Amino acid sequence: MKKRWLVPVFASFMIFTTPILDAEAATTQELTSTAKQYIGVPYVWGGTTTRGFDCSGFTQRVFADLGYQLDRTTKAQYAQGKSVTKNNLQVGDLVFFNTSGRGISHVGIYKGNNQFIHASSSRGVVVSSLDERYWKTRYVGAKRVIDFTKKKQEVKQAAVDFNVYASRGEVALRLAEGLGLDMTDTTSPFVDVKSSDKIAGAATALEKLGIFEGNEQGKFNPNSPITRAQMAKVLTVAFNLKVTENRSLQFKDVRNNHWAHDYIATIAAKGITIGKGNGLYGPNDYVTLTQLQTFINRSINS
Repeated sequence: MKKRWLVPVFASFMIFTTPILDAEAATTQELTSTAKQYIGVPYVWGGTTTRGFDCSGFTQRVFADLGYQLDRTTKAQYAQGKSVTKNNLQVGDLVFFNTSGRGISHVGIYKGNNQFIHASSSRGVVVSSLDERYWKTRYVGAKRVIDFTKKKQEVKQAAVDFNVYASRGEVALRLAEGLGLDMTDTTSPFVDVKSSDKIAGAATALEKLGIFEGNEQGKFNPNSPITRAQMAKVLTVAFNLKVTENRSLQFKDVRNNHWAHDYIATIAAKGITIGKGNGLYGPNDYVTLTQLQTFINRSINS
């Protein structure tokens, strides 16, 4: 399975200086979901693709998926951002180790609870604990390149006409129906979805399958819109589509390092989308109700 979703699309910023980026960042939920999608990818020295990562290739890929640029090597990444103490680690901080006896030689991404995600030379991409003796004795320090805990501006719902555009709640309902899911369990895991709400059964069923996750506050945000980039990810996960890394994707507004590139390439390859015309996909555009039903119908028949 590939990445999870569901938080408003974030702006892409490129990092060229060592200070921490102060602009709005992706959320911690987006960061951990993006990193966790690669668990199980094997270790390949010098690897930077899903065929295999080395440690800095993995961290560089995760940050690139979110629209940020890290330098290529572990030592170069250690020169980015600002130093943070072990007691002040935040989700998304880069943690560094001396595994070779010759200085900085390994890097991972802190995910909270004293755990980090990294490309291990023996096990591939895995989650490990900083408390493990091996890592504890080799820990060197951490750098904060991006503050993923910064709150992003909430989407103003008044500007969205849900007679035209699809809300997340509507996406949940139609997707659950399209997948033929049992929606009788309405004990919603989301703090903003009551068991009496119309979407409770759908949201619960989709959460059980790992298709939807709440944000860091446990909210589903049923009355928020969904973008076409997010929709590509939802469809890829929900219908278990084989992800393609087609770098010849012809949409001019979807760069190779766009966080949703592979999802958009996947639904394009499956004929689920042909874009908006003029070589554009419109990744940041909201999904209309008509587009939503078309996407689901084509996914069912793909």
